[in-house]
Amino acid sequence: MRRIVWLGTVAILVTAAMRTVSGAQISVKEGQAPAESALWVSPNLTDRLAKWKRVEMPFNSAGLSEREKQLVGKLVEASQDLDEIYWRQSDPKALDLYKLLEGKTDEFSDQLRRLLIINGGRYDVLDENRPFVGTAPIPPGGGLYPPHLTREDIEQYVEEHPDQKEAIYNPTTVIRRNGLKLVAIPYHIEYKQMLEPAAKALREAADLADEPQFANFLRLRADALLDDDYYASDLAWMDLKNPKFDVIMAPYEVYLDGVLGVKGSYGAAVLVRNEEESRKLELYQKYVPDIQEALPVAAEDKPSKRGHLTPMEVMDAPYRGGDLRHGYQAVADNLPNDPRIHAAKGTKKLFFKNFMDARVNTVIIPLAKRLLKRNQASEVSGEGYMASTVLHEICHGLGPAYAHVNGKQVDIREAIGPAYSALEEAKADVTGMFGLQWLVDHGALPEDRLKEYYASYVGGIFRTVRYGTGEAHGRAEMMEFNFLSEQGAILRDASTGRYAVNFQRIPGALAKLTKELLEIEAAGDRRRAETLLAKYNKMPPALAAKLKTFTDIPVDVDPVFSFPDKVD
Repeated sequence: MRRIVWLGTVAILVTAAMRTVSGAQISVKEGQAPAESALWVSPNLTDRLAKWKRVEMPFNSAGLSEREKQLVGKLVEASQDLDEIYWRQSDPKALDLYKLLEGKTDEFSDQLRRLLIINGGRYDVLDENRPFVGTAPIPPGGGLYPPHLTREDIEQYVEEHPDQKEAIYNPTTVIRRNGLKLVAIPYHIEYKQMLEPAAKALREAADLADEPQFANFLRLRADALLDDDYYASDLAWMDLKNPKFDVIMAPYEVYLDGVLGVKGSYGAAVLVRNEEESRKLELYQKYVPDIQEALPVAAEDKPSKRGHLTPMEVMDAPYRGGDLRHGYQAVADNLPNDPRIHAAKGTKKLFFKNFMDARVNTVIIPLAKRLLKRNQASEVSGEGYMASTVLHEICHGLGPAYAHVNGKQVDIREAIGPAYSALEEAKADVTGMFGLQWLVDHGALPEDRLKEYYASYVGGIFRTVRYGTGEAHGRAEMMEFNFLSEQGAILRDASTGRYAVNFQRIPGALAKLTKELLEIEAAGDRRRAETLLAKYNKMPPALAAKLKTFTDIPVDVDPVFSFPDKVD
């Protein structure tokens, strides 16, 4: 069967074997005349979407005053503005296509729009970032760099123009070409059209806030959006005491930057405190300095955390935007990433309860029941996974604050480059489990729950590796799985195809990997990081074959909010 769907100037040709998008505003190859353009669209959108389960993430306004509801609405507005920026950072051509599909109600258009939203672009995060629209491979720098610009090109350029290095490596500049020159444009200039209304919405939210500290933070964050200086607002953010409402509203994470590994992408989340669950975190807070001092790395590479703030909040997120909305659905965050804030104040750990519940119940427990030895599968639990996640986020803020390269103090992200995101996720994972073992060994957590913690951690690995190595978390946990298997800490029963945790070997194996990852970050050893990740990069065929059979278990959730997505 063959049909044509007209989308303004763009026609989508659909057949049983092929789908293409052609028209004046879309092109496959750089330099191709617009009238000749034609974009292939994957014929298996239904199969791709089946990997994502739609889960309602409603805004529970019960108990909130009208003023507080208006406050949340303004925070959502600001988040929507940052979400628009993220599309431009991730895949501007996908944004064009998304807009062209707006208002179309046929199944194909609806599926394609949804898949574009899920991925924040034309590249499938569950298929090693291969395109589902067009045939061109994903540009490593998204919309943050000129096409085809490489890290080597930049390194050579700054060697010839050392006065421009600071601006080019700045985490809040986009790089553009001007003839043979590279030009660094500050985010607040490049994205002014979206940042000004976002800042306005934050100031209006501040006027509605009953908590003076939170209002002050919102005003400072509005200023930061307009000048790219987040230091003062980050300090104010760290000083919030058990806020009823909170937000993530900044270009913190560097997952989009596959060129230098330093450019932040905008993320946004509106957060409402879960008081009961937040109280449970008090146990972990007092031991953070002790875990830092126990890490298996040189003393000079684990600066003291005594006297530092370690605010932890369990929140429900009724709306998310930017890098928290598209792709990998985070259940927690450790922010800010600025090492100056780490040195002065520490970091804030945020846990998104509604997203964590959805992940555990929808993905992790069903996978564990199919893949783990039956008596160990029964150990996997929401509380066990929460414990490993808490320690993961704590350990993002532990270990070295800077790398030491050729006698100089260097930002770890800059030193490691594009491999940093995966390396840091792996460090947080394994150092977190090292810390969890430490808490059990020192009587802070019950020893009889240790098997639950390890089984839940491994159950979580089975979920994350399904993302593949094109995504930082998937790459990290693939490495962890292969390393632990090599060490005999994870075993496979060939007769049943099920896996088992070797509870005697896993503590030592994780301690060994913890030491390796911390030393790499301390030395800023890019080659050692890339070699380690490459060595353990491949999914074992037996595991890959098994995972392919679980078509009824989604890979992740596709959140459905009470508030609409807004893309202009």
